[in-house]
Amino acid sequence: MDKGVTCPTNCASCDSIHEDLLHVFFACPFALQVWNRTGLWGSVQHAVSTTNSAMVALSYLLANLSADLMQRLTSVIWSIWKHHNLRVWNDETETSPKVVERAINMIEDWKMANTPNVLASISNHQQAMTSTSQQHPIKWRPPAAGRYKCNINAAFSSQANRTAMGICVRDAEGTFVLAKTMTYPCSVQVDVGEALGLHTTLQWLSDMQIDNVDFETDSKLTADAFLSTKNDLSEFGCIISSCRSLFSSFFSNSRVEVIRRQANMVAHALAREAMSLASPVVYFEYPIVLKLSLLIKCYKHVSLNKKKKPSKKNLFG
Repeated sequence: MDKGVTCPTNCASCDSIHEDLLHVFFACPFALQVWNRTGLWGSVQHAVSTTNSAMVALSYLLANLSADLMQRLTSVIWSIWKHHNLRVWNDETETSPKVVERAINMIEDWKMANTPNVLASISNHQQAMTSTSQQHPIKWRPPAAGRYKCNINAAFSSQANRTAMGICVRDAEGTFVLAKTMTYPCSVQVDVGEALGLHTTLQWLSDMQIDNVDFETDSKLTADAFLSTKNDLSEFGCIISSCRSLFSSFFSNSRVEVIRRQANMVAHALAREAMSLASPVVYFEYPIVLKLSLLIKCYKHVSLNKKKKPSKKNLFG
């Protein structure tokens, strides 16, 4: 990577010299141990035997499994990837039962969050927004021709004492260009963290001499302060002043805008992923965490359409 981050090419779990998505999720001996504990190995084995692409295999499984099994599949995929990151970046060793347990907990938490009682507690708040959102769905939109769009988000963890940034650049076709994740070893106020995210992004793109950029943040406070002419001597204000200085020095045809959170989910996913990474990472190809987020969204969409009630038996057979 251009920032000096060493990315191992060997498998983090078995030391195989060839690590790709197919190996990580389906061919690694550790992954096989996990799948054998889930009751899904028969279906998985059939899917991977017909292709050399992990994404093709996953698409096949999502199209052919029942709602319950799709739920199981996506949670296990996520847990295996979490295990991979913990091994690479934190040098943490897990057992296959631990990986399966985490997948089970994810399913249980998701079901609990979607029980009638919990859903009813938030329905009143959502009702006012439902009609509008259906008529005008909030989603990411590509920039005008010849421009880039850069989405920015920050994530915070007081427990881990970390503040994380997620940055994603796409072009007028909506095609992925670059992304970056990084963390600061401290927990800061939300306004300060969001301002740091904007400053980090401006510094990164100015280093690469990229202009004609629409910078988007879901922090209205940050965007409003940046566009304001007022000076603020607080920590937040000093960061914003530095952002203005960077912007005026290196960007001649760019702008900073505020968007709704629903249109900033890619940067949000990257910021959450950064929490599990020890060093800054620059992505020159579409990050796996975004592919997994897309798969989980596909699962939720398909499972809702199937309207299958959750089984009361042991989730993993």
